[in-house]
Amino acid sequence: MSYREEYERSMKDPSGFWRDQAKALEWFKAPQTILTTDADGLGHWFADGEMNTAYMALDHHVKHGRGNQTAIIYDSPVTDTKRKYTYAELTDEVARTAGMMADLGVVKGDRVIIYMPMIPEAVIAMLAVARLGAIHSVVFGGFAPPELAQRIDDSTPKVILTASCGIEIKRVIEYMPLLNKAIDLAQHKPQSCVVFQRPQCSAPLVAGRDHDWATLLAKAEAVGCTPVKGSDPLYILYTSGTTGKPKGVVRENGGHAVALNYSMKAIYNVEAGDVFWAASDVGWVVGHSYIVYGPLLHGCTTIVYEGKPIMTPDAGALWRIIAEYGVKSFFTAPTAFRAVKKEDPDAKLMANYDLSKLQVIFSAGERLDPPTQEWLTEKSGKTVVDHWWQTETGWGITANLWGVEPKPVKFGSSTLPTPGFDVRILDEHGNQLAANEQGYIAIKLPLPPSCMNRIWGDDNKFRESYLQFLPGYYTTGDGGYIDEDGYVFVMGRVDDVINVAGHRLSTGEIEEVVAGHPLVAECAVIARDDELKGQVPMGLVVLKSGATIEDAVLQKELIARVREAIGAITCYKDTVILKRLPKTRSGKTLRKTLNKIVNGQEYQVPSTIDDPGVIPEIIDILKEKRFVK
Repeated sequence: MSYREEYERSMKDPSGFWRDQAKALEWFKAPQTILTTDADGLGHWFADGEMNTAYMALDHHVKHGRGNQTAIIYDSPVTDTKRKYTYAELTDEVARTAGMMADLGVVKGDRVIIYMPMIPEAVIAMLAVARLGAIHSVVFGGFAPPELAQRIDDSTPKVILTASCGIEIKRVIEYMPLLNKAIDLAQHKPQSCVVFQRPQCSAPLVAGRDHDWATLLAKAEAVGCTPVKGSDPLYILYTSGTTGKPKGVVRENGGHAVALNYSMKAIYNVEAGDVFWAASDVGWVVGHSYIVYGPLLHGCTTIVYEGKPIMTPDAGALWRIIAEYGVKSFFTAPTAFRAVKKEDPDAKLMANYDLSKLQVIFSAGERLDPPTQEWLTEKSGKTVVDHWWQTETGWGITANLWGVEPKPVKFGSSTLPTPGFDVRILDEHGNQLAANEQGYIAIKLPLPPSCMNRIWGDDNKFRESYLQFLPGYYTTGDGGYIDEDGYVFVMGRVDDVINVAGHRLSTGEIEEVVAGHPLVAECAVIARDDELKGQVPMGLVVLKSGATIEDAVLQKELIARVREAIGAITCYKDTVILKRLPKTRSGKTLRKTLNKIVNGQEYQVPSTIDDPGVIPEIIDILKEKRFVK
């Protein structure tokens, strides 16, 4: 079936299309009601089906003869550890871990917070919670106590699962002091905490509350899978970078399993038995969807990597993993590729590894800028595909469907809408715009399976945040355009727009030009207040390793490039060279924070920042250049 046929069927007959996809999974009771819509036009999928996500991801494969296949490869350069789990071993480990939690009183519908580093036990914990029909909420290991406390109060967990420490390159981060402070701050107190003690750091336990993981597990008996409805929640995942009360994205079991299983073949073109690697963290949505659930539902081998794209030990780390384990389909964030490009601009380290089994390289998390996409395509000799999705959707809104009908790549575009997503470009009044006109990217309701349809405990907040602005549509918060071939170009968040003398310009468009300079590794373009024009763009750039150029020369060259590509109307003139950009742990550049710093506004350093030390470093440089006082 062609992409066009697949997509049109999903639009004309969504119930029939997704009923067929649901048949690929083993339900306890097959759903009869495929789609129901509520008063807001939101879809609930497979509500009357009975299932268990952990059963579909584990027991099903053992039952059908794939128990000896490798399910998880754990590779930790920071601890010099490698380990493999077969589907049979993983199923047993998950069943006993579920028994351990059942002994602590966890039952269907209870919430369990998982606050752990990238170790197999984090994946086992997620699947064990799902096995009990409970609801997990994974919080990135090492997250600041106030943020963790907010999530404890919002989700009210019965149990928290944690580890004694995480490891960032060579630095050991103790988790228990952070967890203890978060519990002190929180109004809700968990009944129990279970601590996985790592050899790098042994954590003291609070008597009466805390339990040693290994001790409890040794006494636990394996338990079976608790049936849940397709519409029952699987997990809550809090959106990063929130202020005030965090938004807990709720993912329902049925639609999530069906959409992710479908996407593994349709988007990533992998089959059962193939090795798939999403280089992310289980604390983020990519880790939920494509380290844990997607690959295991589909019967693939997935990789749990406790390391970085660089410095563990070098910028060849990603290529080493791909070669060593025969990865067929690889997926990570653009910031990882930019970090590698900065450290190894000629990709000399890549040449040391056999990447022959790698078919396609996928990117998501933020916009894949064309210069990075071009560099990676040229150096790897592989097709490099950008695709666009959100924590709220759980899988790709737009993608190049490599397992249906691969399309020619257009640099800067995330290709075409994925089946199920009716993507439109609208103005602020809800009118559809013509090809190549920039506007708000919105998705016509109902949304396809796996997409959120509520915020945990706050339905009004969901309506206000996503449905109110453009009635009948889910508002993505991103802006962009669709070209004459139907390709979608996501240019960035709608608040990343500069208004220069009444002309609205996309920061993504200007960044694309700045990043195309041969010496620039990565950049952020922000809006600086200007008395005459309202706002003017300013470029903050990081040079490739070893590159040198005088500030004045780079400034002159970038002004010329932007004028030639976009026009003098941009009024681009200021460029500042930085050692590094501030990023969240998931790789997004903190543009809003930079914007406030440059414009002398009050700002808070988000708890999601990867390294808080980068902000004072940038302020010193901006003071020296007289951009801030």
